Amino acid sequence: MNSFNETIDLLSNGEGRESLLGMLRGIEREALRIDDSGQLAKDGHPEKLGSALTHSRITTDYSESLLEFITPVNTNIDTLLEGLTQTHAYSVKNMNGQSLWPVSMPCYVGDEKDIPIARYGCSNNGKMKTLYRKGLTHRYGPLMQIIAGVHFNFSVSEKLWDSLYENSDKSLTRQDFISESYFGMIRNYRRLVWVLPYFFGSSPALCSSFIKGQSTEFDFKTTGKGTLYLPYATSLRMSDLGYTNQEQEQLNISYNSLPEYLNGVGEAIRMPSESFAKIGVKVDGEYRQLNSNVLQIENEFYSPIRAKRVAKSGEKPSEALARAGVEYIEVRALDVNPYSPIGIDASQVKFLDLFLLYCLLLSSEKTDASAEAEIAANLKAVVLEGRKPGLALSRNGQQVALNEWLNDIFEPMTRIAKLLDGEGTQYQDALTQWHATINDPSKTISGRVIDDVVNQGIDHGVWVKQLSQQYHEYLSNYPLSESTMAEYEAEAAASLQQQKDVETQPSVGFDEFLADYFADLAEPATAVNQ
Repeated sequence: MNSFNETIDLLSNGEGRESLLGMLRGIEREALRIDDSGQLAKDGHPEKLGSALTHSRITTDYSESLLEFITPVNTNIDTLLEGLTQTHAYSVKNMNGQSLWPVSMPCYVGDEKDIPIARYGCSNNGKMKTLYRKGLTHRYGPLMQIIAGVHFNFSVSEKLWDSLYENSDKSLTRQDFISESYFGMIRNYRRLVWVLPYFFGSSPALCSSFIKGQSTEFDFKTTGKGTLYLPYATSLRMSDLGYTNQEQEQLNISYNSLPEYLNGVGEAIRMPSESFAKIGVKVDGEYRQLNSNVLQIENEFYSPIRAKRVAKSGEKPSEALARAGVEYIEVRALDVNPYSPIGIDASQVKFLDLFLLYCLLLSSEKTDASAEAEIAANLKAVVLEGRKPGLALSRNGQQVALNEWLNDIFEPMTRIAKLLDGEGTQYQDALTQWHATINDPSKTISGRVIDDVVNQGIDHGVWVKQLSQQYHEYLSNYPLSESTMAEYEAEAAASLQQQKDVETQPSVGFDEFLADYFADLAEPATAVNQ
C-alpha cells in the first residue's frame, strides 16, 4: 500500500479532491424523554411519532423512553444537520410537552423497575426486539441500557475507491480491496479511538442515582446534592460504568480481515455463557432472553466501531457483510454533545471526516494481543484522566505524551483539510478550533462540563434540566414548513399502518420463529470473494 503522503499526493488534483468530497454520512442520535420534573418519562412511545418498529427516522433503542433519531444518508453536512434538526423539532412538537435529556448519562431514576422496555407490537419480529431488550435487562441491568450516544455512519465515494484501487497492486478483487481497506481504517481508528473522548467526551459527571450506592473502582468526587464526577475524566459513558460486558472480554474478535472478523462474531453468537445460562431462557412458560450465549444476537457485541452493510430483508448483519463486503463503518464512541440541541455540531462532523479519512489513507499494521492491550489501556486512560496534565499514553510500546501524539496526528489531518477546502477554510477552521484544546483541555467538551457543573457548584441534574428547557423552547419554536410537517405526519401514519399490516399477516408461532431465526447459527457466515 502507498504511504499516506504518496496517497495524498496522488489525490492532490481536482479529480482527487472531488473524490474525497463525495463522503456519505448518516447520524443516529439517542435521547431520553423526560417529564416536567426532569425525570424519566414512563408512558408509551408518542403515537404522533409513528411506529418505533417501522419508522425510518424516529424509533426507540433499549427503553420505550429512549428515542433514536436517524438521518438519511447525505453528502452535504448542512443538509444532514438540518434534517436531524427537523426530526428533533417535529418530535418535540408532538411529545405532549415532554422534553429531551441532552446528555449521555441518564437522568435521576428512583427505581430501575420503572424503566420501561421498548415495545414493538405483537408481530414475531416486534416480540423478538422486545425480548432481546428483556435479555439485556437480566444480563446487565436496565440502567446501563438508558445511556445515550451518537452514532456516525461514514463511507467514501465510489470515485475514491476507483482511484485507490487503480493505484493498488490489484492482487485483490475491487470489493475485497474495499473491505480490506475499511478494516485497515478500523484498525487505525481503534488505535486512535482515544482521540474522540478527548475532544468530544462530555460525561465526566453523572447523577449519583446511576451508582445507587454500589462500590466502584472510581474515586468519585461530589458536588451539588447528588453529582459524582472525576476531575480529569472525559467520558464515563465509555468507561466500565457504561455499556461494557465482561463476558465479551474473552471473545478476542479480530479486525485483521473480514473473514477473521466474521469468524469471531460467528463464534461469539454460538458461545455458551455459564452466567447467562443461570438466568434461564424460558422459565415457567415465559421468555427471559433470546438464548444463553455470550451474545444473544450480533447487535449485543459492544465495539466503538462496526463494519456495516445495508442488509436485505431477513438478513443478519454478518450475512450482509459475507455476501458483499463492507459498505460503510459506524462510529460508536461519541457522547451526546450537551452544547448542541441535536447532540452534535458541524465542527464535530468536519473533524470526524478528517479523522476517518486519515485512518483510511494511513497504512495499517495488523494487531496482535499486545497491540489490543495497548489500545484498551490508552482508551481507559483517556476516558478516566484525559485532561490530566502530563498524561502519557503508550504508542508501539513507547511512552508518549498525549498532547505530543495529538499534534503528530493534526499535521497529516491538516494536509487533508487543505485539500478538501480548496479555496475555502471550513475544514481548516474546524481543525483550528479543536487544536486549541490540546494545550487547553478546559476547552474540550468535558472541560466545559466540569466548568459549568463543578466549578460553578451546580448540581448536574439541575444543569442538564436547564439545558433541556432551553432546547425544548428552541425546538418547539423551530420553523417547519407545512410541507415538511405534512411529510413527517404522513410517514408517522404510514409506519403505524405498516406495523398493523405486519401484525395481521399469517405467521408461525413465536417459538418456531425463534428456532428458524437461530437455525443457521451452527456455522458462521463466511466472506465470499467478489
